[in-house]
Amino acid sequence: MKQRYYSLDVFRGATVALMIMVNNPGTWSSMFAPLKHAPWHGCTPTDLVFPFFLFAVGNAMSFVIPRLQEAGDGVFWKKVIKRTILIFLIGLGLNWFPFVQWVDGTLQFREWVSSVDPEKGVRILGVLQRIAIAYFFASVLAYYFKPRTLIYISAVILLGYWGLSAFLGTGDPYSLEGWFGTAIDKQILGVAHMYKGEGVPFDPEGFVSAMPAVIQVVFGYLAGVFIKKQGQVDWLWTRVPQSQEPHFKLLSGMFVTGFILLVLAWTWSLGFPINKKIWTSSYVLYTTGLGVMTIGAMIWYIEVQGVKNKLTQFFDVFGKNPLFIFVLSGLLPKSLALIRIPNGFAEDGKALFTTPLAWFYKNVCAQIPGPTEVGSFVYSLCFLAFMWAICYWLDQKKIYIKV
Repeated sequence: MKQRYYSLDVFRGATVALMIMVNNPGTWSSMFAPLKHAPWHGCTPTDLVFPFFLFAVGNAMSFVIPRLQEAGDGVFWKKVIKRTILIFLIGLGLNWFPFVQWVDGTLQFREWVSSVDPEKGVRILGVLQRIAIAYFFASVLAYYFKPRTLIYISAVILLGYWGLSAFLGTGDPYSLEGWFGTAIDKQILGVAHMYKGEGVPFDPEGFVSAMPAVIQVVFGYLAGVFIKKQGQVDWLWTRVPQSQEPHFKLLSGMFVTGFILLVLAWTWSLGFPINKKIWTSSYVLYTTGLGVMTIGAMIWYIEVQGVKNKLTQFFDVFGKNPLFIFVLSGLLPKSLALIRIPNGFAEDGKALFTTPLAWFYKNVCAQIPGPTEVGSFVYSLCFLAFMWAICYWLDQKKIYIKV
């Protein structure tokens, strides 16, 4: 029988749920501080979500790679290349979708590069594209190298990224203006296809910062290998522990490893700040340490204590269709944004319009008494609940959409 680690399913599902929630506030101008990304250096709870998902991707790989190694190179390369291309193209399509936009009262095709402003166009990279790139290179490393060798390779890459950032940067090499990766991303992508949310062309999921993100997946794979190795006993599959030694060895190993990674991250951050937007090496260690300890706590709570309740089931259904529901959470708001609801007139007499989701926020969630952050948060919860209902229905029908 195929082994299943319910705690890892819950971890993956919780990560997807949080990704959906933080990406869909009622309004970006009113959010509770923990739901915001750090302005630059630093790490908020929201900054843990993406690296945790990459870590979960690595966990899943630890179950797949041995089967691919048995099947041989041909099967491995066919599966990995196909999956990488599909995930990347889905992410690119999500950026371009719905391919049309309202311009002066008419729907017009959204151009790959704007004919009006050549510096505007469809963004090439994004969350799914980073997942695809990190998955591909981490899979290759995990397939061809032993765990011990992977540790050495990871150390070289993280140290090398630090060195490149320090010596190729200008001014403050870890600042938005001084980071070396932006110039390289501009040459590869072109300004029209880069993210501009920082006010200038800068892509937080760019090609250069994907280098340490690959190691995030590798660390997830190594954690999965460790869990599998230490978990070949009955207590992981039964509600009553059969032995005290196995789970003590597994959990103590995970918590000690997590603590060591946190100490290393904090120490390294004195010279290479923890920063999600350029995915610094200290950020990789910091989020990996927290990820290892979080999974350790879930294994203790779910596998060792045998807890399976409404909360674990809530997150579990997200973990059954993670990619599909994440994509749907992006497609739905963009699709509904094409529907225009009359919303009065501007001072110059021009008709104003709103969208169904914006109407729902303004007329329902924003009417809740208290700070505006409350209404924005309630909207996020409502959107998350709707996504959960879809996941639950799919799970009940045993429909699992995989790439």
